[in-house]
Amino acid sequence: MEIVSTASSNRFKEKMKEIIETLNSSRRIFVTTHVNPDGDAIGSLVAMGLALFAAGKKVVMYNESTIPTLYRFLSGVDRVTHDPEAIDGCDTAVIIDCGDLHRMGRMAVEMEDFPILINIDHHATNSGFGHYRLIDPKACASAEIVYRIIEELGVSITTSIATALYTGILTDTGSFRFANTSRETFALCEMLVAAGANPSDVARHLYGQYSIGRLKLLNMALDSIEISRNGKLSLMALTQEMLAETGTVPEDIDGMINYARRIENIDVAVLIRENRNGNHLAGNHRPFHVSLRSNGIVDVAAVATTYGGGGHPTAAGFQVEAATLNDIKDRIWALADTL
Repeated sequence: MEIVSTASSNRFKEKMKEIIETLNSSRRIFVTTHVNPDGDAIGSLVAMGLALFAAGKKVVMYNESTIPTLYRFLSGVDRVTHDPEAIDGCDTAVIIDCGDLHRMGRMAVEMEDFPILINIDHHATNSGFGHYRLIDPKACASAEIVYRIIEELGVSITTSIATALYTGILTDTGSFRFANTSRETFALCEMLVAAGANPSDVARHLYGQYSIGRLKLLNMALDSIEISRNGKLSLMALTQEMLAETGTVPEDIDGMINYARRIENIDVAVLIRENRNGNHLAGNHRPFHVSLRSNGIVDVAAVATTYGGGGHPTAAGFQVEAATLNDIKDRIWALADTL
């Protein structure tokens, strides 16, 4: 798989041209992203969908998961459907911020034989699926690549598009605290603010208030923190029982791993989250998602890749099945011994 970046501008422009020509010739476009979407995934999805609508295209915006409450303020997010049959009649699919096709969820099977797949991503661990690929690990977020595509489409950046893109960048840079924040990031955000994005309004929706249930869940998450013997890894765990007890949903977990990452002298923070639908697995195994965060010393994307996952050097994750939570913890403690 070839990975391009804005630094290698000629190749980037060639690939961009191919994608723009494909979009212009498409009749009905299916735009989607990964399950359990974060701010970059949803912001990119909405911005791309709205831009294609503005370009006169018939568009279906889809995600298997429910849109988290904190992103529902985005104009256009109400157009996102969860009906898999909406793909009928589409001749092109644009898959954004999705390192592997199977991260789409159940629709991955449909995509395997789809006429045209366009893969837009900024994860270096992207598996390289699709007929056309624009993968730029130097981009601060997939929203940055979507912005460049919209520019090439010749579509005006409306307030709704600017706000969606700004939301994607703000969340994926950790409010501009992560290492993927650069001069280019701020320059792009300046343009988005000039186009109508309101930083204080976006921040208010994302960080302004929490439910009492989320605060109770955070208390449980903090109580669950354990430290490895060598003091270099912190581990946090959340179960379906905890979610039920606090009346919360998976989206309420967003950002909690950062508390474990900020512990003094920690190189890697781990959050193990028990997923739903465990009864459907053979051998009484349950599904878990493992999130990894690094202080920059350890490449957690390389770790996640060994388990079939992926991500960035400082933020990655993978899915795993196990009989008990302790089985996964044993694997994590073994990882800690290698740090």
